[in-house]
Amino acid sequence: MDLRQYYQKIRDKESAITESFPIVVSNETPDGGKAGILTEVTPGIAAKMVVDGVARLATPQEEKTFRAAQVEAKRVADQAAATAKVQFTVVPTSELNKLRATPVSSKD
Repeated sequence: MDLRQYYQKIRDKESAITESFPIVVSNETPDGGKAGILTEVTPGIAAKMVVDGVARLATPQEEKTFRAAQVEAKRVADQAAATAKVQFTVVPTSELNKLRATPVSSKD
């Protein structure tokens, strides 16, 4: 294999990629790579993966589906983080004693 040609192919492919973070879809490989896994990578890595034959660029429909799934995952993670927050207030002992001493009036 001529390394000059190999790296020229990578440079050519990278220059053809217009997105700043393209999505690639993995191909099945003999060393155990699974087909159909979508990943967001840099243009350089995407070009190398495509030239090596371990991935292909995602179709616009696959990109749309992937991005929607990422937005939903972010929303769920933010919601989980918000529910995990516990708010509490530190009350000095003197204030606590004052609160305990104050009679509570109930309206029935």
